[in-house]
Amino acid sequence: MKVVIPAAGMGTRLLPTTKEQPKEMLPLFARAHGGKPCLKPLLQLVFEQLYNVGFREFYFIIGREKRAIEDHFTPENNYVEMLERRRKNELADEMRDFYEKIENSNIVWVNQPEPRGFGDAVLRVAHFVRDEPVFVHAGDTYVISDGDRHLKDLIKTHRELKADMACLLREVKDPRQFGVAEVEKVRGSIYRLKKVEEKPEKPRTNLAIMPIYIFNPVIFKALKEVSPGKGNEIQLTDGMQRIIDMGLSSYALKMGPKDIWLDIGTIQTYWNALETSFSRFVR
Repeated sequence: MKVVIPAAGMGTRLLPTTKEQPKEMLPLFARAHGGKPCLKPLLQLVFEQLYNVGFREFYFIIGREKRAIEDHFTPENNYVEMLERRRKNELADEMRDFYEKIENSNIVWVNQPEPRGFGDAVLRVAHFVRDEPVFVHAGDTYVISDGDRHLKDLIKTHRELKADMACLLREVKDPRQFGVAEVEKVRGSIYRLKKVEEKPEKPRTNLAIMPIYIFNPVIFKALKEVSPGKGNEIQLTDGMQRIIDMGLSSYALKMGPKDIWLDIGTIQTYWNALETSFSRFVR
């Protein structure tokens, strides 16, 4: 299964920091290869987590002024050797481990010239994916669960229920800033999607759609049929609603109460992500 990681947003809510540095490259606290605390770009954390689950084909959707992402994901063995000469062996091991993951993966860079929405970003890989499911993971969101259970369970749900679409849900206090889902329970933490809506002014539930999904190729047909929505952008939620309207199998998996969601979209959420990751991996 190919992974699509949209990372072309302008990050205007984090300006001026994101004028030259992509927001997806902002650091969070983590554990290094040797177990010591370190700082890693959020996008590296997402890539390594997906790699550890078993994915090897990655399509990064990037836009203008995102060259720093490509540079970071380009192995630089001379840099590792320099660290070793300076006897910074733990740092060298950390970089070597990251570079080995990159070299063992197929990485494709796909350009999104203008920020036309999450749906447009996903649509740009249509001719790469063809007839197989695609795993979509936003580049500015990171979820921590025991043993990466949230990813494994989502894959299992998609396969066992033969779903055309599966996503993660999370209960939030104020769902107005998210895509929101109306559902009916199937069993346990699995729900059938009845309706989805992007950032509704009057949400009908408190179930926010986390930007981690699995789609069958029908998503590309659905996205081609929807018109630009809020912000004149092609919204992924509109494509999801089109799949529901087609009567196709659409499911969601509710995140567990101990799962940690880290988001860097705003100043407040980035601060929360820093504080949470510091408490988990450093303190």
